[in-house]
Amino acid sequence: MIEQCTVNDVRQLQTISRQTFTDTFGAENTPADLARYLESAYNIDKLTKEVQDPNSFFYFIRIGQTVAGYLKLNIDDAQSEAMGSDTLEIERIYIDKEFKHQGLGGMLFNKAISEAKQHNKHKVWLGVWEHNEDAKGFYEHKGFHPFSDHVFTVGTDKQRDILMEKLI
Repeated sequence: MIEQCTVNDVRQLQTISRQTFTDTFGAENTPADLARYLESAYNIDKLTKEVQDPNSFFYFIRIGQTVAGYLKLNIDDAQSEAMGSDTLEIERIYIDKEFKHQGLGGMLFNKAISEAKQHNKHKVWLGVWEHNEDAKGFYEHKGFHPFSDHVFTVGTDKQRDILMEKLI
């Protein structure tokens, strides 16, 4: 089941956000950089503001009552890069490691495309860490193509994200 997050879900959102980011990128970052990033990106005040932003949308995917992952989408001025009013950004698709390889990422991806169409967007874009081969392969399989890059900072470590896009 996919459901939109509300302010009442911020603590659960913080938990799944920190857990999935750590599981995905913890081994590739120093403990200090990881801790700085988790505190800056996933603190309660920031998440609350993001959930309340009318141009950002968070969705949980649940297996029974358990949050198995989440999706974050941005439109208009909430996008992390200025991409224009006809685009939607998939900022995050994260699945808990216990629920990977069950098709949940694909379900969240389909939700993102559905939301883009509902908001009359003609392009979907995202950033993916240059060394995350699984994610790059997933998005290429879904029809995304690289078009640029940007810096994504984890603590003090400046990392390169490949920007990918798909016309819909």
